[in-house]
Amino acid sequence: MHRSGFVNIIGNPNVGKSTLMNALVGEKLSIVTAKAQTTRHRIMGIVNGEDWQIVYSDTPGILKPSYRLQQNMMNFVDGAIGDADIILYVTDTVEKADKNEEYVVKLQRLQCPVIVVINKIDISDQKKVVELMEYWQGRLPEATVIPASAQEKFNLESILDAVVSKLPECPPWFDKDAFTDKNLRFFASEIIREQILLNYKEEIPYCCEVGIESFKEGEERYDIGAVIYVMRESQKGIVIGRQGAALKKVGTAARLEMEDFFQKKVFLQIFVKVDPDWRENRKELRKFGYED
Repeated sequence: MHRSGFVNIIGNPNVGKSTLMNALVGEKLSIVTAKAQTTRHRIMGIVNGEDWQIVYSDTPGILKPSYRLQQNMMNFVDGAIGDADIILYVTDTVEKADKNEEYVVKLQRLQCPVIVVINKIDISDQKKVVELMEYWQGRLPEATVIPASAQEKFNLESILDAVVSKLPECPPWFDKDAFTDKNLRFFASEIIREQILLNYKEEIPYCCEVGIESFKEGEERYDIGAVIYVMRESQKGIVIGRQGAALKKVGTAARLEMEDFFQKKVFLQIFVKVDPDWRENRKELRKFGYED
């Protein structure tokens, strides 16, 4: 008997969904920063056992959309709720439990198993954790509630055991040596976007998108050409920085991260272009993978 299924991770921004998926998969597939909206895409990470396969999906944090990009991000979340074999709902010891209440109501109506992960217990105390476990068991009586720390990799085994026990009987959906559904171009763009999130403040990260214009694999290295799209000329100046210093810093850090991820040398060129409408334009959003 083989078990296999889609285990979709949803939750509010900054509760640690991406950190949790990376820890469960054992690979850094989702970028992780302290900023909200770090995850924009739905990213799969595949874990295999001898008689089971888990296809995890990381999703954007739940928010109320202000523009088309954010609406498409929420479409990823709604799609993940609709096609899940198991939902991993991630909350933490910090957020208000009733944030985006409508999604908790959606979970109450689901037919598939729900596992509530209370993350970040390493920065809380036992009394608060017990209170939160009782609260979530009351809100979702059919759910399995598990306290954990993705950052400290604490209690991940309990999550894995709970997931495997709830997987439906099914042959594997992917080859047993696969670990994600995304290609290397995607990870190159996400690694650059992570450095944008880490190195720029205020609105800059949310006005930027990264396109990979060229990706060539040679015997010795990858040659990658990337474009950072911004919405205004003033943002272009900030991203480039004085005498190109800011862009050089981002490029160097991204190249080193890529070399670690790809296990190969990388030659990286990054340019910056202004595209005022990319967050609303369907054609542009399709190019970046946000529209079908």
